[in-house]
Amino acid sequence: MINNNDSVITLDDVSKDYGHSRGIFSVSFQVKKGESFGLVGENGAGKTTTIRNIMGFIRPDSGTITVKGLDAFKEAPKIKEGIGYVPGEISLPPLKTGKEVLESQMDLLGCKDFSIADSLISRLQLNIKAYPKRMSKGMKQKMALVMALMANPDTLILDEPTTGLDPLMQNEFMDVLLDSKKSGKTILMSSNSYDELASLCDSVALISQGRIVAIADCNAIRNKDFENYKLEFENNSDCLRFKGLDIFPVRRDQPKYNQVTVTVKKKDLSQLFQVLSRYQMKFITEVPYSLETYFDDIRHQGDINNGK
Repeated sequence: MINNNDSVITLDDVSKDYGHSRGIFSVSFQVKKGESFGLVGENGAGKTTTIRNIMGFIRPDSGTITVKGLDAFKEAPKIKEGIGYVPGEISLPPLKTGKEVLESQMDLLGCKDFSIADSLISRLQLNIKAYPKRMSKGMKQKMALVMALMANPDTLILDEPTTGLDPLMQNEFMDVLLDSKKSGKTILMSSNSYDELASLCDSVALISQGRIVAIADCNAIRNKDFENYKLEFENNSDCLRFKGLDIFPVRRDQPKYNQVTVTVKKKDLSQLFQVLSRYQMKFITEVPYSLETYFDDIRHQGDINNGK
């Protein structure tokens, strides 16, 4: 059982079964105060179902969910008072302009200060004079982002919030979230972009077919003590001789091209290049190690263990 007083959001063995292997199953994780936590996975993996359970829109079949120590379903109205939420599907009220929608939201939240909204409107280049029902998907997404952040909540729950934004606006919004993180906000965000989550999050959970496959420590990945290098030898005999040394772990072997990718501790880099000086090389290149690479390794290891 998960029990941590620093946790803002806690899921403990949560399942919601829609049948036919759809839903989420035995999901457990926690998001601590001031932490940015990501959910990544294929479409239909269970990201939105997880978030909707946290928001109290649906009740789990089993397990417990607490937000700030409160039951996520039973005390959902109280919980929502301190959360900025962006749903996966945006539906705006039928008012005349975006400005009216934002003013209505301010009244609902009991917020009198429009300065945060004004700043976000400017940064996201949002046209608040437009008729909400005729807004593009990207414009509706911007509206939802402003509505979620305008009252300066201490916790943000965002379901693929950059969907529909062009690349420049995606970058601007990620800058907004990084500013929010620096100010101490707790953030839970789902995304299909590994790069987005890696730039923002302290931890990221990979969810697939409704189950948590692994949770990555993004800070550990950023500060890893090794590098991966792809090597191509001029001839097959050199490639075979190098592999026969069995000094550096082989990450990928491509004998057809006389190529091998090896993992090297940073402290052993000089040794690698000293060894390679004995061979005829076509090229030596560093292979970046990312959040996506980390999860690919987890999947690959799972395939090996399952005999695939």
